[in-house]
Amino acid sequence: MVKTRTWILITAVLLPTVAQANGEKGKTLYGKYCVACHGESGKGDGPAGAALKPKPRDLTDKAYMDSVKDEYLAAIIQKGGPAVGKSALMPAWGAMLKDDDVRDVVEFIKGLAK
Repeated sequence: MVKTRTWILITAVLLPTVAQANGEKGKTLYGKYCVACHGESGKGDGPAGAALKPKPRDLTDKAYMDSVKDEYLAAIIQKGGPAVGKSALMPAWGAMLKDDDVRDVVEFIKGLAK
């Protein structure tokens, strides 16, 4: 009986914190915050990206995108490039985007490489 109550308690506490990523919402946020540098299709060819050195990451590169964890992509989005040893030209969006928003953007950009 104790095991059952413990399981119910754990389930009741953890389930509300598990959120499903929303790729459609991520697409909208990508269009607002990322497209200028990374481009519509994610190839790193956005209008602002043309002037950047180094060029923005090509998010359609399947081998690269498969090699990185979602948490790494979330850290870049939230904290900016320097937080993970990348270019200072990648801004930190953590003040603009909630954790769920970042998860949605990650879901969308991972889909660009499929």
